[in-house]
Order: sequence, then structure tokens, then C-alpha cells
Amino acid sequence: MKHIFQKGSSPDAPVLLLLHGTGGTETDLLPLAQMISPESSVLSVRGNVLENGMPRFFRRLSEGIFDEEDLIFRTSELHEFLLESAKKYEFDPSNIVAAGYSNGANIAASLLFHYKNALKGAILHHPMVPRRGIDLPSMKDLPVFIGAGSNDPICPRAETEDLSALLENAGARVQVQWENYGHQLTRSEAEAAAEWFKDIFLQK
Repeated sequence: MKHIFQKGSSPDAPVLLLLHGTGGTETDLLPLAQMISPESSVLSVRGNVLENGMPRFFRRLSEGIFDEEDLIFRTSELHEFLLESAKKYEFDPSNIVAAGYSNGANIAASLLFHYKNALKGAILHHPMVPRRGIDLPSMKDLPVFIGAGSNDPICPRAETEDLSALLENAGARVQVQWENYGHQLTRSEAEAAAEWFKDIFLQK
């Protein structure tokens, strides 16, 4: 998978896995990583699927309707890539926190839904429920931040509430940050995610 790896100054800080939104690239969220944890190593990945020339992490059948078969395959592909990258770049695969936006948040949530201990935590900006009607692995005390827009036309409030409930029922500790905006990732939402990250992962 096309990606960028930047070694951080703190080997103990979680590695930030950056996952862009539809039409983005592996450079899109690098400023977000600087806001969240400037000392962390960063692994920023470009989605392997193209939709009308726009990179994505998995196919969809229409707006809001995921191609589940492709989602499962691409989630497995990303999971394997993380394990390979941990060996290649010599970081602990159990010390990865994902930070994803929109389509990137959806594939990050899919990692949580399909692979126990795939992530140490997750920052999900404007995610949807990746799959419904499946048994989720245990996520006991797994920290998850969800950023949501109260006027988001792509990801309605019920979608955020459903995802939060599914994660909590699997044992995750979820914090939802509501912004009075739409689907865009606002600075105030990013700052809230950074504060959450510091409280969870960087407190000495």
C-alpha cells in the first residue's frame, strides 16, 4: 500500500495510523498528526481503491451503502499491511492508534469490528457503522474518540449513536464530540481529539 512513514522522537508514544477521506492521499492528515501527537511516529496510508479517480479504502455500492465483501477484504489487507510495516519500520504493532476521517474512519472502525487488538485506540472523525448484525471482538477498555457533526448530511446522528453503542457494548470507552457543523473536519474537533489523546496516552 502506498504510504508515508515518519519516525517520531518518542519511541514510547503510540504510532499514529492516518487514514484519509474519499479523494484524499497519504499527505492529507499529516497536519492532524502534528496536532494530536508531534512526538509520535506516523504511518499514513493511501487507500487502494479508486472511485471516479478518487482514492478510497474500500468500494461502496452507492452513497452510504458499503460493498461488504470488498470492505472485509480491504480490512484484512490493511491489517496485514500494519503487521508488515511494524516489522519493516521496527515499531510495536500493539501500540498503534488510528486517526481516520470519513472513509478512513470507516476502515479504522472496520479494523476494530474484525480484529481483536488490531488497534490500541482510535480517533474516528465522521465515521459510519462499517457492518451490522455481526459479533464484535472484545474491546475491553479500548479508548475511542468519535467526532461528529450534528448537521452532517452524510453521517446522520443515528449512525454516530449506533456506532458508539456497538463499540461500548463490546467494552470500548467511547467519547463522542458533537460539533454544530456538517461533514467537514473542523479545527475545534481536531483540537478536542488532541486533548483526548493526550489525556489517554501521554499522561505521565
